[in-house]
Amino acid sequence: MTGIRTSEDGACALPDPATLDPAVLATLLARHGWVRRGGPAARYGRWTPPGDGDPDTSLLVPAGDGFDDAVELLADAVTALSRSRSPSARSILLALTVPGDEIQWRRELPGMPGAASWEGEERLHRAAREMLAAAAKAGRTRAAYFGARLDGWAGDFLERVLVVAPGAPAAGGLSAYTPAPEGRAATTTLVRALEALRDAVDYRRVSGGLDAFENAVQTGVSRELVESVQQLVRGSTAAQVAVVWSAAAGTPGGFGNRRISLDFSPGDLPALEEAADLLERIEPAVRVTLVGAVVRLKRAAAAGPGTVRLKVLGGADVAEVKVRLDDAAYRLAAGAHLTGTPVRVSGRLERRGGFRRLGHARGLELCGLEDAERERLLKTLGEGGADQRGI
Repeated sequence: MTGIRTSEDGACALPDPATLDPAVLATLLARHGWVRRGGPAARYGRWTPPGDGDPDTSLLVPAGDGFDDAVELLADAVTALSRSRSPSARSILLALTVPGDEIQWRRELPGMPGAASWEGEERLHRAAREMLAAAAKAGRTRAAYFGARLDGWAGDFLERVLVVAPGAPAAGGLSAYTPAPEGRAATTTLVRALEALRDAVDYRRVSGGLDAFENAVQTGVSRELVESVQQLVRGSTAAQVAVVWSAAAGTPGGFGNRRISLDFSPGDLPALEEAADLLERIEPAVRVTLVGAVVRLKRAAAAGPGTVRLKVLGGADVAEVKVRLDDAAYRLAAGAHLTGTPVRVSGRLERRGGFRRLGHARGLELCGLEDAERERLLKTLGEGGADQRGI
């Protein structure tokens, strides 16, 4: 996840008025409780902040960008927001500056209000990252337990997420903007999965049954998502995840205008721990036939069985796997490593170890490559570093 640069005083960079959509600004003002007052409805609206905390601030927002003075009025509005004492002004500027849906995490911590420990802040960031990675994977396909599968896919998604560091009053909180609308499969999956998880935890606490967790897999719940919620909650007095849809992209279908905010507490931890164990237990091994390059070899003696590590080129959604081979297959793999020839092998990706091990391997054989594919493989191996050191 990439951080958003702010000025030394913590203010966010101001958006370019020439690129602003007046309708988006008006939507954000209304969302944060600003009040539209007077002004010809067909040309502009005058907006003032909620309450009496900032009586001197007033924004004149054009009804559209087709007026000659639209950019000038928007520039004045952005400047006024940057100087406003209203707590919502910074949030509005961030939403204008950063494209995407906003996800907010918050942990209530024991002790001094408005302060957070170093370890607590690191835990918050880890929980948020793991939650988004789990949502990205579940947005691609459903699984009770992913392990190392789709790590590359999740990593690519996280590279496009922008993180906003909160100001001092928001210690214990974190906001991130996910791409919208192109990244919404992950965000909408996250919302539905967290809602299903919240219901499943409540059902477990009331009835004692765990079947709701298994059923929730179809909404996007996974062991990884459950563990991220555990991490968010542990050490806090309460935790919350909220989602605010991008005003520019609009609300996705099926969500309406309802406020999205999910609360979890330390009292949920026993049910979450049971759910994590259950979800890993019910995920089956996966039968695959994969193509890979041998990057490491290891065996205890000059003859006999050994273990190799393959860089997966196709056939499985993992980057590397370890494979236990008999003597003949190991010798074949060693020769493939020396010549840079990929191999094809069938087996079962085992749940234990996060789907990083291929069990019951059989049928290992050399796999020919086209010249272009061979060149791509050699480049990939050069970046990753191939050797024969111990695994």
